[in-house]
Amino acid sequence: MSSQFNVVSLFSGCGGSSLGYQMAGGKVLFAVEWDNNAVETYKLNFPDTDIYHGDIAKLSVNEILERTGLKPGELDILDGSPPCQGFSTAGKRIVEDPRNSLFKEYIRILRGLKPKVLVMENVSGMVKGKMKLVFAEILRELKLSGYVVKARLMNTMYYGVPQSRQRMIFIGVRNDLSINPSHPKPQSRPVPSLIIEGIDPSKKPTLNELGVSIWIKAKPGEIFSKYHPKGHWFNSVKLNPNKPSPTISKTVMECGASGIYHFDYPRVLTINELKKLASYPDDFQFIGKFKEQWARIGNSVPPLFMKAIAEHIRDNILSKIDGVGT
Repeated sequence: MSSQFNVVSLFSGCGGSSLGYQMAGGKVLFAVEWDNNAVETYKLNFPDTDIYHGDIAKLSVNEILERTGLKPGELDILDGSPPCQGFSTAGKRIVEDPRNSLFKEYIRILRGLKPKVLVMENVSGMVKGKMKLVFAEILRELKLSGYVVKARLMNTMYYGVPQSRQRMIFIGVRNDLSINPSHPKPQSRPVPSLIIEGIDPSKKPTLNELGVSIWIKAKPGEIFSKYHPKGHWFNSVKLNPNKPSPTISKTVMECGASGIYHFDYPRVLTINELKKLASYPDDFQFIGKFKEQWARIGNSVPPLFMKAIAEHIRDNILSKIDGVGT
């Protein structure tokens, strides 16, 4: 049974999405990323994938076609996770944030490549408050590009990922293919963060004296600000071993100001533990400083989550077009 399909990944980060497509039997022909550490991490884990390191605004559709050997309309899936900090509920959520307009580069390439299917991932914050206007614009532009599009909020914890991470997933199918897009239904019960027990046993604290005292007081799942004398450290939480991890964010500070802390030890999680909570396999390698590695994981799409989406597209959309997955 052949389940091979091809993918071009924009804003690919360290390769979480790419790994998910690969797990589902797909081949990523081309990736695009500008962050230096993310590119080096991607190259280390996907040495056979051609990656464009630079500003996507300077990348032409013709260059993508030349480097992949594709013609317009031949690509199976165009994947992309445009930077989403401007939409994030963790930030100030400024409509005018220039990062919010990077989706237009995705639209430009989409219209040039004319893939059979599009997949765009973004944060849940884009459908809250004034950000709904940006969400509506994205949906309108995707449809004007010649696609039937559906968008749905999905949580990674229902797809084998031991992390509660809610994301907006756009899936679109080219109009001429006459197939309605759909999303995979939840596939599993939430996986508890107890899965990291014993990975990196250590009683060495990373918290200062105040942080350790707060960690001791905090119950599993509680945020540190509840016990801080000034109500600070609201971005820090003590893991509840019986529930999935909260969303892993890009930023971490080991003093207690921002981070996810172990349920057994007064310390921030290690990269190995974080990998497990983001569903990365043991052999996936991260490089650079601790904060850089944390940022790569915090910015990425969990591989098992994208695997579920890719398998659904393979079996319910692509297989009806050209026999993929049959």
